[in-house]
Amino acid sequence: MKENENSFIGEILLEKNLITKSDLNKALKIQKESGGLIGEILISEGLARAIDFYQALVDKIGLEFGSDNLEKHKEFIDLNLINSFELETYIINQFLLLKKENNKLKIMVTRQNNKEVKRIIRRKFSDVEVEELLITNRDLRMILESIYKDEMVKEAVEGLFYRHPEESASRVFTKSQIIFFILLTAAFVYSFIYYRSASINFLLYFFNLLFMGSILFKFVLSIIGALQEREEFITKEEVESLDEKELPIYSILVPVYKEPKVIGTLIQNLKKLDYPSSKLDILFLFEEDDLETINKAKEAHPPDNWNFIYIPESHPQTKPKACNYGLKEARGEFLTIYDAEDMPEPDQLKKAYIAFQKSDDKVICFQSALNYFNRKDNLLTKLFTLEYSYWFDYMLPGLDALKLPIPLGGTSNHFRIEKLRELGGWDPFNVTEDADLGIRANARGYKVGILNSTTYEEANNKVKNWINQRSRWQKGYLQTFLVHNRQPLKFIQSVGLRGWFTLQIFIGGSVLTHLVAPFFWLLFLFWLLSGMAFAAEYHVGLLLYISFWNLLFGNFLGIYLSTMAVFKRKYYDLVIYALLNPIYYLLQSVAAWKALKQLFFNPFYWEKTEHGLTEKEVSDDVDF
Repeated sequence: MKENENSFIGEILLEKNLITKSDLNKALKIQKESGGLIGEILISEGLARAIDFYQALVDKIGLEFGSDNLEKHKEFIDLNLINSFELETYIINQFLLLKKENNKLKIMVTRQNNKEVKRIIRRKFSDVEVEELLITNRDLRMILESIYKDEMVKEAVEGLFYRHPEESASRVFTKSQIIFFILLTAAFVYSFIYYRSASINFLLYFFNLLFMGSILFKFVLSIIGALQEREEFITKEEVESLDEKELPIYSILVPVYKEPKVIGTLIQNLKKLDYPSSKLDILFLFEEDDLETINKAKEAHPPDNWNFIYIPESHPQTKPKACNYGLKEARGEFLTIYDAEDMPEPDQLKKAYIAFQKSDDKVICFQSALNYFNRKDNLLTKLFTLEYSYWFDYMLPGLDALKLPIPLGGTSNHFRIEKLRELGGWDPFNVTEDADLGIRANARGYKVGILNSTTYEEANNKVKNWINQRSRWQKGYLQTFLVHNRQPLKFIQSVGLRGWFTLQIFIGGSVLTHLVAPFFWLLFLFWLLSGMAFAAEYHVGLLLYISFWNLLFGNFLGIYLSTMAVFKRKYYDLVIYALLNPIYYLLQSVAAWKALKQLFFNPFYWEKTEHGLTEKEVSDDVDF
């Protein structure tokens, strides 16, 4: 649509009773503040249907409307001609080559007389007369998907593996890792047979020191994170002083699967984002067989510029594969991900944009804090909230301050989309694709920052559901640990010894301690209480003191970290529950053993987390 058509398109719609005078005034007010075209504003605000807008426009200017007879026009598509440009070019600029006859080139466009589209075409076809066929954004995407679907699925599943096979979790263990584990097992069996006492002593020392190192590392990170005034990073004044006319298109990927209970609420939460609606590129990523969620989403009537993307059935059926598919269709300069139950703070996108403007090009991502809106549901949600609070409010800022690799959260991470594509997107075979991407970005020389904004989620309030979710996280951490230890010397060259140490302690060590620590606690406690001769033989000297320190002070530090968690958010009512941290640790141990089993027998299975279980929609602490 031409820029000078802004003045009359609203009047056309008003004339046809497709909008009200109030609707038009609202759109004009938004245009004055944020820029953009009246038609796109009316559609994105849900004030007009896209089909009505386009029909009114073509009736007025006499242009052919391709959406009226879509199947007929699809028959004329020249597939060889289409290859003149990449899919990304079509998506970003919203056009498609249709056919070329002599010096006449027919194209489909979503906006008439787009100068950028004309410039792109002139660079490739210098001597042609361009004829435009107007089509809705939704129909253009549908045509592009029908043409590129197979290519998009292949890229989503195999792209990372073909470009960087050593970074893909599609192989659980490499040959060298299998040989290493076989030799290690053989060595231990041999030593256990002939040097039983020394072997058991070695194991006790190793795992006790690992637990001690893990808890001390997290403690140091949390103390350093507590000293970082990250809440002043992007100020309210900076957000309010933004010129909305300068804001770029921002893509939002929303991967959802079997979420009929919460999809309607999610749509309302996304509508609350303080960002020009016509500059939002929102893509809901549905599995094509998830009809219940799709129908519920349609019933919520999101604006017509919000896109429903249907992911074709393929292996593996994971969130990162869906995100890779969606990444091919994203047209923003920046991109973020929100999960089905997410409630982001309204100014989060603006804060992320400002953060990127203040950072250098090496910063690929900013991670927002995550917390829970239903923390008061029951004991489990209170413990879960304590864990998330010290993780995102203390430990990740600590990693950021020390310039160590930061494992991303699964949602509310904001990317420079060009850099994300350079990185290869997400690993579809890694079930904690977020953590892997953060480590991979650091290894490739990129930086990850922490954003002072929070997205509130639904904390699991059912033990079985919590274990399912946590076992997936722990399995993904094991996958990430194995992938980035395939070439340890190369990894050390990329991230340094401190980065390598972080991978061992923070990623691998966390799961290993969850696997074994409770058993050593029980063994040590049993010896203390019963004086069992077998245990007494090994709990002597330095090992005795280390075991004692882990049991008492290790758990004390775990409790202390949970206690720290309440202060930044003033969750003082949760302090008393920090005393139950050892019980929560035992639950993590159960999840870790389930994760280990799945790593061998079902490594790429995405353990679905059920949402919509809470009866409380929002906590008193969330005031937006």
